[in-house]
Amino acid sequence: METGSAASQKRAGTDPSSVSSSVSSTGSPTSENLTFPLVARLELDELLTQLVDRAQDVLATQSRLRGLLAASRAIATDLRLPVLLRHIVEAACELLDVRYGALGVVAPDRTLEEFVHAGMDPRDVDRIGHLPTGHGVLGLLIDDPRPRRLDDISRDPSAYGFPPGHPPMRTFLGVPITVRGEVFGNLYLTEKRGGTAFTAEDEELALALAASAGVAIENARLFHDTQQRHRWMSASADVTRQIMADADGALESVAERVRTVADAEFVSIVLRDEEAGSARVAVAVTVGADTVSGAGQRIPLDGTLTGRVMAEQQPLRVEDAQLDALPEERDAATGPLIVLPMVAGTDHVSGVLLVGRNRGKRPFSDTDLASAASFAGNVAITLELARVKADRERLVVLADRGRIARDLHDHVIQRMFAVALGLQDIAQYERPSNAERINQYVEDLDVTIKDIRRSIFELRASGASKRSRLHAAIDRIAEDVRPALGFTPTVRYSGPLETVIGDDLADQVIAVARESLTNAARHSQAGTVELRIGVAGESVVVDVIDDGVGIGPGGRRSGLDNLRTRAEQLGGSFTLTTPAGGGTHLHWAAPL
Repeated sequence: METGSAASQKRAGTDPSSVSSSVSSTGSPTSENLTFPLVARLELDELLTQLVDRAQDVLATQSRLRGLLAASRAIATDLRLPVLLRHIVEAACELLDVRYGALGVVAPDRTLEEFVHAGMDPRDVDRIGHLPTGHGVLGLLIDDPRPRRLDDISRDPSAYGFPPGHPPMRTFLGVPITVRGEVFGNLYLTEKRGGTAFTAEDEELALALAASAGVAIENARLFHDTQQRHRWMSASADVTRQIMADADGALESVAERVRTVADAEFVSIVLRDEEAGSARVAVAVTVGADTVSGAGQRIPLDGTLTGRVMAEQQPLRVEDAQLDALPEERDAATGPLIVLPMVAGTDHVSGVLLVGRNRGKRPFSDTDLASAASFAGNVAITLELARVKADRERLVVLADRGRIARDLHDHVIQRMFAVALGLQDIAQYERPSNAERINQYVEDLDVTIKDIRRSIFELRASGASKRSRLHAAIDRIAEDVRPALGFTPTVRYSGPLETVIGDDLADQVIAVARESLTNAARHSQAGTVELRIGVAGESVVVDVIDDGVGIGPGGRRSGLDNLRTRAEQLGGSFTLTTPAGGGTHLHWAAPL
């Protein structure tokens, strides 16, 4: 018989045995067999699932944040900019789990001047050939530097398509990299592993990495600029010592040092020629050239970069020298070019320094321009100091020559003349045999006196020649051709040139000397060249003698024809002969 309680439970649809099993001996329910209604249990399962998903999202986010920190540390380990750019690309590929990544550096002309990539097989790179320059999808960020996410590159209206041999790419994410508020370049990522599209979270991670990259690039730039300034300062100190030790032979070393420090392919030092109203290339150094080329060329000051910089006394930067510079102001392959004034005083520009890089190489930065301009000014000041030093030394030599000439004239010659007179007087009283010997001694003394007088004349003429326009011009010409010859030609003067040659004839002699020495430098391949200028009777003569190969039938004759024409117009003569020992002897003469 059922109890009332059991009956009521059965009516309620509840098994009394189940209830009793859920109650302990004390009358309390046990946790092991606690049950919930079906609806409540479903809601609890859903909440637990959401909690697990959120926890997994938190863990994934935490993992990606750790990856971002690791990537930021990785790109900050090296301050060398080329290495840093590669680290940035590799870190981005690892952080966002993509197959391909690249960083394009934006040039001033809105193209990609540098493209650093990762993930592609080297064989694919070789098949593709040239790197991207910033067209198509890559150019989107150049024109509008905002993040870009594409699920399929090929469907974008700006897509150019891929060149032959390029691996397939579909998904795309691009973010700009800014340095000090200016776009430095863009970070490009494609082909996320798993084939999924890039998400907003991926974009945020890429932007965060780009921000870290911008800071690292700025630090690398500052480090590079500091190192570059130090290199220029060190070079300036070195060339100062070289110029003060040997001003004439130091310019080639200066140009070579500039080429190395500036990472350039072409360097030229151009000096002003006040009298000619133009500039001349003192030395030009080009990478790969066996010899120094371009020396001695004339550059007009009107309508040239050289003339502009000399007039304005301000450094100039050119993006492409092929468009803006004369051939004399650049090498055949020069692209980026800086032209720097060599300012030795407030209003005195002694010349310019031209530094060029090949087309396709990076342009010169503001730091390059400022450091090189300071270097050029220091070279100009040092050259001026060396010139003053040389002038002082020359004045000392001239003073010694003058003193020696006066002593010879006032003392030695007078005493020798007195001795000769005394011997002549004694000869009158001696036997004929002794008298003949004494007279011979007197003749020897006369010859010696003439030799001393000739030496006095040469000493005085040498002193005057340094101050004469003719001698100064000839000395400059000899220095101009020194780099092309490989040595300084010997110059000899004879006779009173500064007193008997007028200005017009002096200009002719200067032109003949320049043409003759330039011709010898270009064609003779000589080991020695001697220039002689003097007065012979009623004519001024110019002789250039070298031991080179001579001028063959096919040689250039325009310069020689000019020399012949000059001589004929003045009523003089011109001959070109081959000495017995070989070489060439050029003889030019014109009446005084």
